[in-house]
Amino acid sequence: MTNAETVRPTPRVASQQAPEPQPAATSSQTAGPYWHLIDFPEWSDTTRHFAGALPAGERIILIGTVRDGSDALVTDAMVEIWHADPGGRYPDPEGPEAEFQGYGRCRTGKDGQFRFTTIKPGPVPAAGGRNTPQAPHVAIMLFARGLLKSLSTRLYFAGEALNETDLILCAVPDPERRTTLIAKPDGVAEGLPVWRLDIRLQGAGETVFLDI
Repeated sequence: MTNAETVRPTPRVASQQAPEPQPAATSSQTAGPYWHLIDFPEWSDTTRHFAGALPAGERIILIGTVRDGSDALVTDAMVEIWHADPGGRYPDPEGPEAEFQGYGRCRTGKDGQFRFTTIKPGPVPAAGGRNTPQAPHVAIMLFARGLLKSLSTRLYFAGEALNETDLILCAVPDPERRTTLIAKPDGVAEGLPVWRLDIRLQGAGETVFLDI
């Protein structure tokens, strides 16, 4: 009897395709210092859109110095501002560019200082059914090396009666801390009144920042 050779079938090998790449979050990075790529000096003047007559209101200069927790000057920060017009109205995103925009951007220089030319805002109507309007203020956003996210704060004007009832200011219980949000008169430049608010990122006298 002849021994028949056993024939074993060749197993099929499944094609090994590389798995499809899955999206993944990139690692956190600190901001800057690449402000020269988005720094347009003319943006520090919120009235730049007006070739002729400016809107009614008081034209002012806002200045300040940015320091870190070691009291060293922050020379490569980017400061952005946004605020209402003298009537307390914020710009309409769909409105014409010729209207007052209330937005400015400025980098700090070797002296750690920012400088804006703008029009002083008026009281902002209350929101959420409240009766008391917000005191005139300027929203500030700050980007700097070492920050994983921008910092937000506000600039109020010393001597405004509505400062006593403003919801944000009243939410800061310590009067000393509250002063870190209030700009003070600092003379006159180019015929315009100057208001100063210095910003401290950390340490003694740290500016009150808003969690928004």
